[in-house]
Order: sequence, then C-alpha cells, then structure tokens
Amino acid sequence: MRILTGDTPTGKLHLGHYVGSLENRLNLQTDHECYYLLANKHAFTTNADNPQQIRQNTLDVALDWLSVGLDPDKCSMLIQSEVPAIDELTFYFAMLLPFNRVMKNPTLKSEIRMKNLGDTYPFGFPLYSVGQTADILAFRPDVVPVGKDQLPHLEMTREVARRFNQLYCGVAPETPDSEHLAAGGLFPVIDALLGRVERLVGTTGPGEDGELAKMSKSLKNHILLSDSPEAVQKAVMKMYTDPNRIRATDPGTVEGNPLWIFHETFNPDKAWVAEHEDLYRQGKVGDVDMKRKLVEVINDFLDPIRQRRLTFETRPDTVIDILKVGTAKANEVANATLDAAKRAMKQDYFSQ
Repeated sequence: MRILTGDTPTGKLHLGHYVGSLENRLNLQTDHECYYLLANKHAFTTNADNPQQIRQNTLDVALDWLSVGLDPDKCSMLIQSEVPAIDELTFYFAMLLPFNRVMKNPTLKSEIRMKNLGDTYPFGFPLYSVGQTADILAFRPDVVPVGKDQLPHLEMTREVARRFNQLYCGVAPETPDSEHLAAGGLFPVIDALLGRVERLVGTTGPGEDGELAKMSKSLKNHILLSDSPEAVQKAVMKMYTDPNRIRATDPGTVEGNPLWIFHETFNPDKAWVAEHEDLYRQGKVGDVDMKRKLVEVINDFLDPIRQRRLTFETRPDTVIDILKVGTAKANEVANATLDAAKRAMKQDYFSQ
C-alpha cells in the first residue's frame, strides 16, 4: 500500500501527536510505500508575518520525526513547498468544491473559533483545506493515518476524488468507492487510519463546555516529545485529576481522569494499571504517588526519543539531506499524478 500523511509545522510535536498518528507511521514504514509531508505552506495561514519561525518549526518537526524513529531508508520525508505539482492540483480541485461546502468543514470552523480569527482570516485560510486534498491526492495513497480531528478534511478529499473521477474519467456516480480505480478513475477514494488513541486529553481540566480538552500547544496542556525529564515532572505533578477527591484516602474516579488516561495510554504494565486503578477507586493510593509513577513511565517512554534527538541535533546538514532526498522522490510521484490529471482534463497540450 501507499501511505500519505503529514503535519503542519506550528511547533514541536507532543504526546497527542504520537498516539494520534506518529505511532501508526512507525508501524507502516517497514512494509509500505510511505510519504510523510511537512505542510509548511499551510503554516502561513496564521503565521505569514513570521516566515523564519515557520522555517524553524518545519525543521523542528522533521527532527521530531527522526527522533521517534521514522527511518529515511524506509519512508520519504518531504517539504510541501518544494513539490510544485501540489499547488497546481490545488487550483484544479478548488473548482470541484463549492465555497460554502469548504466553509462548512467542522475542523475549519473549529480552528477559526479556537484561534479567535473572527472574520479577519486571510483567503488562504479556507484555501488550505482545499490544499490538503491536493497534498493527499497528489500521491494517490491507499490509506491516510490521521488524528480524529482531521477526518472532515479527509471526507472533503474523498468528495474531490469522486467528483474528479466522475467528471473527467467517466466513472459512474453509483460506483462504490472501493471500485473507482477499477472503473477507470484516476484517484482512489482514500481510507483513514485512526490512531490507537483518537484524541489524547491534555494535562489541564475541562474547558468552558465541561469537556476535557485535547492536548494542544495553544492551550498549554501538552507534554512535548522533546521535553526534558524535569519538564515532564512539572507537567505531570500539576496534572488535573478527580476534583472531588480532597484527601488521598477518598475514593477516586478513574473514568475521564487524565492521570489514568495517561497511564492506560503509556504505561506498558497493564496489570499494574488495572490493580492500581482498583486501589484508587477504593481510596488506597494517592494522586501524588500515582503521578510520580506516571513521571517515571513517560520519561522511560521518551528516553530513547531523546537519545535519537541528540544524534540528529548535532547533524543539521544530515536532516536537510534527508528532506532533500525524500522530496526528490515525492516530486516524481506528484508530477506523474499531475500529468495524468491534465491528460484526463484534456489540458496536456504539449505531451507527446
């Protein structure tokens, strides 16, 4: 299978990114043809006045990828702005999506609200969601590993693939998604692959809606993959738990408690977790001791990532070379897709 996924570089990655998508990328890279995209142009939607920061964020995310174990011998890591075919496909795909459909994308609406953009966002902000369809379809992948909040973008991608195949390739509207390629379509109607944890909660308490917020840098409720042991300890020891548990001997609630969500997600000793969740419910173990154990668990998880990071931090030219090689391979695939799309659209004027 061919795999395509990526990240918009808005800063260093955190534990939510790992369980939401990075873990799947690691599992897929050995046996599949994988392309992992640094969507640096999308970062301009909210940070166009700070291109140097976008550049640094792009390199930081690449370093995060290499630190968690993505292997350039097994996958291709690419920089979006260095693949021109994506831009041309974005223009064509924009003609297949009504503007009001783009603006109804719930992820887009949520980002406008969370980032307090009001009606001041640039035209490029809604355009980036169309661009995401081109990011994906330029590589004609079978599967796209994503976090749950990206599913609306993938549904738009599926709509574009269907529309293009019907309009330019003669695929009948009633054709099942899985049969579009066999029916002569150019683009697969892609499938999503969600992470082991679809939405990792943050370390702080509920928001105004009473729900636990997902881990997010903008909400400052995150633990970065690059955090030091001291930073992990500080974040965990301040972690929100059961607000109704006043004393360590009070019975505690496990369900919906970030302390135990993190143990269930990152603690490899499942028997210990089950035993201590039961003790917690009975008021026989305290929050502080369970947090100390979680500090140990997360730092054990992050230690090999930290070691790999040190290796690549001292070799910045190597990181650039890895991206250059991956981007060159990506251009071959994306250019072939663009050529095929222009033939289907009767816009291949100079082809032999």
